[in-house]
Amino acid sequence: MADETEREAPTRREYVKYGGAIVGGGLFAGCSGGESTPTDDGGGEPTGTPAGTPTAPSNEGSTESDAATATPARSYSVTMEPVGTVEFDEVPKSIAPFTADYIDMLVALGHGDAVESIWYRGRYKTIHYEELPGVSVDVEGLTQLWNDGVSKEPFYEMDADLHLIDPHALTDWFGVWDESDLTEVGDNVAPFLGNVIFRRTDDWHDYRYYTLYDAFEKVAEVVQERERFEAIRSMHDELVATVQSRLPAPDDRPNAALVFAGEQPEEFTPYRLSGNGANKEHFRTLGLADAFAGTGVDGLSTTDTGTIDYETLLEVDPDSLLLRYHRRGKSREEFETSVLEYMRDHPVGSKLTAVQEGRVFRGGPIYSGPLHNLFMVERYAQGYFPEEFGEDELFDRDRLARIVTEGVDA
Repeated sequence: MADETEREAPTRREYVKYGGAIVGGGLFAGCSGGESTPTDDGGGEPTGTPAGTPTAPSNEGSTESDAATATPARSYSVTMEPVGTVEFDEVPKSIAPFTADYIDMLVALGHGDAVESIWYRGRYKTIHYEELPGVSVDVEGLTQLWNDGVSKEPFYEMDADLHLIDPHALTDWFGVWDESDLTEVGDNVAPFLGNVIFRRTDDWHDYRYYTLYDAFEKVAEVVQERERFEAIRSMHDELVATVQSRLPAPDDRPNAALVFAGEQPEEFTPYRLSGNGANKEHFRTLGLADAFAGTGVDGLSTTDTGTIDYETLLEVDPDSLLLRYHRRGKSREEFETSVLEYMRDHPVGSKLTAVQEGRVFRGGPIYSGPLHNLFMVERYAQGYFPEEFGEDELFDRDRLARIVTEGVDA
């Protein structure tokens, strides 16, 4: 909660709020011109003060004389579109994300305890933490922001130090707030910082996109965890190199149709496997072709929520199917005895090549963070190419857990 003690100097919260988030033309500073020009790959040099900048030791418990001569806390800044630059005088102790990809980043960086919120708990897949000793998150303890809309009240109740949320998620993606709401919460609680990265099909996202690791690096700057970030990126690069060196030739890889489907699917919402959304980076690592390419079937976006039926899917007849659905934590066995069995018994679904040849897989999390990504690369390498990868563990769980829990890579 906010400090109620009277002080002459600004509090830490006041410094974070007014240190740079609102400068440069409002909350959406940087949305037009300059660095906001959209790019296809989210590339370019990172902006803002480099992560890892040390902060001065706390003066808690010091005498008045000591405080007068103590070195002031060293501030740092982080710049990310569309908001612009936010300045910090110390690492935020409580952070309110919206999507689970950003929560996974904070967990990976050893700051899972700082997480306050999630837009919808059912979209946060956490089963992978069970394979990492000492890594966990209290999902039920998170404030769910979506309750038939997004109220401003929980933002005041959380009183977080930072909202790790792209403001356009509230104004354009869900359309539940306007800019005055954002300004009110930004002024009275804490600034916003973030970028919707999971897909690239929304017309309103006309500012820079970030890849998964671009965004992960920005979050590492926020919580000053450069070494952890570099260690996890190193593991990721090693895994990608290992998997890609063992993949069959492109012509020998199946294509895939990525769709959202219910427990007993009768219609499907297509996601395009092509494109650069962060939730599909693991599929790109495996070089899977998009089965919907050239068919006229578009991907899900804010303005396109259309569905296709079994007949349309049979016309495409993909080599493999990747089915996404909302139930959290379903195992492969549960998936096969429910969703897959239903498709095998369906008069049209049973004719699909993917169903007949057993290449129907869970589609993985929609909001995929860096820890998700490591497990997804391994899972799909094993599922698509069992003769090459079998059930081999392709990265060291204990090493990853040590990085997360201890900040060491050994």
